Amino acid sequence: MKKDTSHWSARTKAVHAGTRRSQYNEVSEAIFMTQGFVYDTAEAAEQRFLALGDDEFIYARYGNPTVAMFEERIAALEGAEDAFATASGMAAVNGAMMSMLKAGDHVVSAKALFGSCLYIIEEILGRYGVETTFVDGTDLEQWKAAIRPDTKAVFFESVSNPTLEVVDLKAVAELAHAVGALVVVDNVFATPVFSKAVEQGADVIVYSTTKHIDGQGRALGGVVLGSKEFIRGTLEPYMKHTGAAMSPFTAWIMLKGLETLDLRVKAQAATAKAIAEALKGHPKLERVSYPGLPSHPQYDLCMSQMGAGGTMVAYEIKGGRDAAFRFMNALQVCIISNNLGDAKTIITHPFTTTHQRLPQEQKDHLGITTGLIRMSAGLEDSQDLINDVLQALEQA
Repeated sequence: MKKDTSHWSARTKAVHAGTRRSQYNEVSEAIFMTQGFVYDTAEAAEQRFLALGDDEFIYARYGNPTVAMFEERIAALEGAEDAFATASGMAAVNGAMMSMLKAGDHVVSAKALFGSCLYIIEEILGRYGVETTFVDGTDLEQWKAAIRPDTKAVFFESVSNPTLEVVDLKAVAELAHAVGALVVVDNVFATPVFSKAVEQGADVIVYSTTKHIDGQGRALGGVVLGSKEFIRGTLEPYMKHTGAAMSPFTAWIMLKGLETLDLRVKAQAATAKAIAEALKGHPKLERVSYPGLPSHPQYDLCMSQMGAGGTMVAYEIKGGRDAAFRFMNALQVCIISNNLGDAKTIITHPFTTTHQRLPQEQKDHLGITTGLIRMSAGLEDSQDLINDVLQALEQA
């Protein structure tokens, strides 16, 4: 029997929403490690292919009980009608955009994008005849000028990677909806914990569940959230025929991640703020960027849109690449990697890794300098992290 979860708090939804139990009434969600399902009769098989009943499945590429639990749970947490889980975050971005667009359509996108997102928007969509206009995501006048009567969708990161600019989701959504365009938001840095994207006007929300939701470095995953009409009518046919479905084992990992998501992300955000405050004005830094600091240009927007500054801190080390590398190599607690949203604090040098392939002109425009460090706060003791960063800065 399905329970009404609508009145539950987010933390309770993250633990219980969407739960399915087998005849054994297990406590932990079951992993249905199967690629297909058996039908009692030929007639039953025919009927299932004609129309799926409640809690019926055909093939793992189309759906699976463990995956369905994850989809229902994260949809309840986000406040969306439905969700489709994918093999990775980039599969989610690609599926969301490709399923809704065709040759001749027009998209408006923020310039500040993760490299793979930029490749999809600029290269893949362009290859199939979709026109894209790029804007400074923080400049509403540019959005107004770029959105046309024939614009089909807008796309942006609600908080940009890696420079932590905050886009006014509600204002952009109002501009897009005025011409009937869909609002697609990559919401990874906001996290489902701080997200209010649905009530602020997002039509389609995309997450890499690798970040924060798993949050422990174990598995790749992604999810697209939106209305039932979009998820099942537009997205699902594209995804099930192109094959980017999440595996049952990965879905089980993500379910376990959701159970502790609220606790982890709030602790990480508190640590990120403490680190940012400790680094303010440091003589070896050109700047410190954290949306939860009043000095951030979009601080007020961030507080109204998310209610917290998030788990990421960016800072620029004086002396460029060499100084940045000396700093990174001197760290004792923080690890060097290119992921984020993990239990371990991760340091990334975007200029030479995640955003390496961006043209220099675009790096300059976005503020991705040779001294820029992206820091994803983990679950270690905040003072240990502050001490580690400060001692490494002395060697930069």
